[in-house]
Amino acid sequence: MSADLLTVAHPRNTALLIIDMNNDFVHPDGQAARTGGRDLTASRSVIPTIVGLAADARAAGVAVIHCQHTTLPGGVGTSSAWAQARAWATYSAPEICLKDTWGHAIIDALAPQPGDIVVHKYRYGAFTGTQLELILHSLGRDTAVCCGISTNVCVEDTARQAFANDMHVVLPEDACASWDMRLHAASLETARQRYATVTTSAVLRTAWAQQTSTT
Repeated sequence: MSADLLTVAHPRNTALLIIDMNNDFVHPDGQAARTGGRDLTASRSVIPTIVGLAADARAAGVAVIHCQHTTLPGGVGTSSAWAQARAWATYSAPEICLKDTWGHAIIDALAPQPGDIVVHKYRYGAFTGTQLELILHSLGRDTAVCCGISTNVCVEDTARQAFANDMHVVLPEDACASWDMRLHAASLETARQRYATVTTSAVLRTAWAQQTSTT
């Protein structure tokens, strides 16, 4: 384990951003599977990993923030460009994650716990039109560990936005997934070469445990 990761991802500096683990995206009865025909094998395979990562994050004092994809009723907040993009998006549906529906809710396995923070996001990146930057700044967190789905879309866009806001970015590769794992791999390789530390959840959890044991 690199000393840099131990320093950069110290619990007091770090926020775990859990991205788009909504019912509509990862539950078999959600719209991505039922309406969009998405294969959920890869997305569901990372659920236990994220559950363990979140539990260790809370125990270590890492801020846990759920970035919850949100579609507002009646087309509020939906621009022409966004509507067009969503219309051609593969494995999706027009009103996916409609606010306050079952599909919008975070899956039971990752339901927010006391002390967690929930940020509703309205575009791919969790910083766009939200209070996420303000929250991270107020908490004194300058490292973002990004996990969830999909690696090549919402996880990547959020990670790039974090980097553009001068944050350190860490991507646990086994806690992210895509409907096409070739795109997952390509996204992680770009991140590794340009803006993020790509590691595993086990390395992160070990780092957090070591930091906790020495404080």
